[in-house]
Amino acid sequence: MNWLARSFHKMGSPPFFYRGAKVWVFWLYVIGLLVLLVGTVWGLAFAPADRLQGDSFRIIYLHVPTAHLSQLIYIAIAVAGFVYLVWRMKMADVFIVSAVWLGAWLTAFALFSGIVWGIPTWGTGWVWDARTTSVLIQLFLFLGLIALRTAIPNSQRGALAVAVLAIVGVINIPIIKYSVDWFTTLHQPASIQIGNPISIDPSMLWPLLVNTIGLYALAAGVILYYMRINVLRRERNSEWARDTVDIS
Repeated sequence: MNWLARSFHKMGSPPFFYRGAKVWVFWLYVIGLLVLLVGTVWGLAFAPADRLQGDSFRIIYLHVPTAHLSQLIYIAIAVAGFVYLVWRMKMADVFIVSAVWLGAWLTAFALFSGIVWGIPTWGTGWVWDARTTSVLIQLFLFLGLIALRTAIPNSQRGALAVAVLAIVGVINIPIIKYSVDWFTTLHQPASIQIGNPISIDPSMLWPLLVNTIGLYALAAGVILYYMRINVLRRERNSEWARDTVDIS
């Protein structure tokens, strides 16, 4: 457990994080883009058409990974908010600042791609059911975190306020997840559930999983990239930051 504690404290050190994350950013970009390209081509060109929806279902290869990742980012932000509240770890706040915009964009894209998918499938692009409404609330939460941080000039107070809002807002995640089970919605139940048989054919499942892995890797690279930039900006007056020339 001592090595785990040491690693935890090391990652909380801005210079250690800044230097160590550079190689991760490069390889996460490369792996993420390549895997995402393979999964997208596989899903759009080689996976069979759905028996009922035809080719319109192929947007699943972008919509589902994006929606899931946006929720995961919000959960990660809430965890980082808890870490900041308890330990005042600066890197936790750096993560929140670096990840919140990506989470907002992914949520917006999930809503947009859902509208595109819903028009040929449901005959309408939007319904105020539990799933779409709770995802829209998630977008508002992301935007609220951004606005709250911008509105408070004191960075420490802003970080505390954002951490609290992130933790409170995480209650929306299980509502998104289980809305199709708790309420009557146009969305179908989850095709992949722990402990239950997978209800999606393997020929469609594998490109979906590949795209999910690729998008997760690419998003991790983007977050680490902006974390390095934000670390350098915050530590610009420190000796190690003044000695640093490359912020890539």
